[in-house]
Amino acid sequence: MSKIDKNKKGVAMFDRTKWFLAGMSIALSVQLSQPVVAAVPVGKVIQTAQTSSNEAATALNEGLRLYQQGTAEAKRSAIVKYEEALKLYRAIGDRRMEATTLGSIGNVYSELGEKQKALEYYSQSLPLSRATGDRGTEAMTLTNIGGVYSELGEKQKALEYYSQSLPLSRA
Repeated sequence: MSKIDKNKKGVAMFDRTKWFLAGMSIALSVQLSQPVVAAVPVGKVIQTAQTSSNEAATALNEGLRLYQQGTAEAKRSAIVKYEEALKLYRAIGDRRMEATTLGSIGNVYSELGEKQKALEYYSQSLPLSRATGDRGTEAMTLTNIGGVYSELGEKQKALEYYSQSLPLSRA
């Protein structure tokens, strides 16, 4: 295949992608009953997602900084920042970071002694980490759930979660 043939193939692929994106934009506009001219350019959507991702990461890091201060007041403030990050990750559809953030919130509640609240957040994190294939977060979440059940005196239930976590941790 000559260089010209490869170029034609690349141009054709670009044209198909461009038409596909235009079609998706029109379909979305029709579905939302808005005129096509009101559709947001693809570049703007990507830029907005990147901005939101950066804002989410900033909020997550601020939450971690507060959490590391170790006081109950700082941990409560960390939860506020984590919730802010969670909202942004959900808005951009970053399910892996959503699972991580939910786990972080669960950790803070667990350390504050609010075990049932911690379980609520861990229980939201677990299916997300499984769905995204993030075995590290899945293993950590299972271990954290086991730890909460152990602290609640439910040793058999704790063992069940630890048993699920072990092979993932080894892998």
